[in-house]
Amino acid sequence: MKQLLISLLTMAATTVQAQDFRFNEVEYTPEATTFQLFAPKDATCMMVVGRDSIPMTQYEGIWKVCMKGDLKGKTYQFVVNGQASPGVFAKAVTVNGGKGVVIDLQDTNPDGWQFDRHVLRPFQDNIIYEMHHRDFSIARPDAKHPGKFIALTEPWAIQHLKELGINAVHILPSYDYGSIDETQLSDNKYNWGYDPVNYNVPEGGYSTDPYDPLCRIREFKQMVQSLHKAGISVILDVVYNHTYDIEHSNFQRTYPDYYYRKTADGSYSNGSGCGNETASEQPMMRRFMIESVKYWINEYHIDGFRFDLMGVHDIETMNAIRKEVDAINPDIFIYGEGWSAGACALPNEQLGMKANIPQMSRIAAFSDEIRDALRGPFSDDSKCGWLGGAPDCKESLKFGIAGAVQHPQIDMTKVNYSKEPWALEPTQMISYVSCHDDMCLVDRLRTSIPSLTTNHSLLTKLDLLAQTAVFTSQGVPFMLSGEELLRDKKGVHNSFESPDSINRLDWANLKRYPEVFTYYKNLIALRKHHPAFRLGSAGLVRKHLEFLDTPESVVAFRLKDLNGIDEWQSIIVILNASKRAQRVAIPKGSYTIVCKDGQINEKGLGTFRGTSTTVPPCSALILHE
Repeated sequence: MKQLLISLLTMAATTVQAQDFRFNEVEYTPEATTFQLFAPKDATCMMVVGRDSIPMTQYEGIWKVCMKGDLKGKTYQFVVNGQASPGVFAKAVTVNGGKGVVIDLQDTNPDGWQFDRHVLRPFQDNIIYEMHHRDFSIARPDAKHPGKFIALTEPWAIQHLKELGINAVHILPSYDYGSIDETQLSDNKYNWGYDPVNYNVPEGGYSTDPYDPLCRIREFKQMVQSLHKAGISVILDVVYNHTYDIEHSNFQRTYPDYYYRKTADGSYSNGSGCGNETASEQPMMRRFMIESVKYWINEYHIDGFRFDLMGVHDIETMNAIRKEVDAINPDIFIYGEGWSAGACALPNEQLGMKANIPQMSRIAAFSDEIRDALRGPFSDDSKCGWLGGAPDCKESLKFGIAGAVQHPQIDMTKVNYSKEPWALEPTQMISYVSCHDDMCLVDRLRTSIPSLTTNHSLLTKLDLLAQTAVFTSQGVPFMLSGEELLRDKKGVHNSFESPDSINRLDWANLKRYPEVFTYYKNLIALRKHHPAFRLGSAGLVRKHLEFLDTPESVVAFRLKDLNGIDEWQSIIVILNASKRAQRVAIPKGSYTIVCKDGQINEKGLGTFRGTSTTVPPCSALILHE
């Protein structure tokens, strides 16, 4: 092999302070490639490129070496004190991510990529569909690439999403993760992907060729491009709060213990529940997270981010991310889980907890208040919520409908989990009843309301009622992929590594339960067509949203005085979880019914005049003047 010409950079002429490092670990040109790494000042650092080993030179904690010649396609590893890794910010890797690969990212762009643009909208207009790549397409009979990124480029997939009406796809972790052996995909291995290895490289298991480092990148971009052409945003689930493990972590192999928090006794803190938690407050971990988010935006045209266990990250870091994202495009949506999975090494007052959302402008969090009010507490699958007749759920449901903002008609002393409003604006609340975590909605209803195992009609009614509460709330609505098919997971609570037989969508349900898909589709269209359901500001919510007096099993609200906001002058939504029809007093008026007894038709299902109306059991009634 011809010996490559190597020139060590003159560090005095290219001084880089560690805090200014932008984690561009590999800078490629056809003439030369520069490798640089943040590692301890007293370390011994080497580069292994192909079969060549080259010492690196450091200045202020940044190690560098420049290799002349065209290195495109060469593999590389940083070796710090004998520990080899592709660095912490690899952009291309070999199969299973053990080595980095020098590439020209221009070679990964699909045709027309230069014309691809972000698909963005005001936060309140997002309708989010959470999807796992394998779940969505693995059992689809006409899928050409089941379980792969590019399944989402296929006509059937785009047609389904467009017909359903969602406008944002939240993809579960899609970076290179550790629990799947990319060389053994035929063994039907499965994982959600919350075990990060290389944060800035697409997962090879979702590509058609994990051995080709360019393939996974190109196919990910093709997926984004296809969704964008359909008017659908792409939201990436990011898991910066922990790594797959510590011992084999690229963080640990490049700078031991810098990126992780420890407790007072010197053990690793475990706020993630996965054996470690990262230290977002460390300047270089914070910079890593910022640069990673920006990289996904700029290179892959990602339109939003969902932060796993956002409550592990410090508030200052989350605000810094929001600020730098705003400089790119302020309509990029950021939200996360406003909790941790255990005690963190930092006090809660410093962390991105739900209660601290007022300190994180234009960042949203999931509302477990509305979720658990509807279906039952997360801590006990056997207990039902308002849908099953549980008491003391009404105020929590109202709180969720109002978007978690202060509202004079909500008694916060009766709201679960929160005794004061935590959202300054309704766009800071994600409204949902089901996601990949815990049981999906159908399984939870069956488990907590045993009669539903044999009463399919009632199960369907309560499923549709739950989603009506979600999609008419003032928060940003979010649904789990497949719920429009009446999805179940055979009662499995935590299906993160269950086989396809548990996790896959059963597309035959489109024909079995066409009324379910039709209701979801029409419910989403109702929200999209009527801005009253997505007012977007707390002031407007307090002005126009009025709750009506009802029994415990019924929640009703009126969106009033809508002149200039909506073509409908007032809208009444009545949600009845009782197994009996309920009579509800409403303001005197002349009304058109658009939702009744499991059907939605914006053109009208009937009209009436009066001061009261009857709501069929276990269903929603929506009227407008």
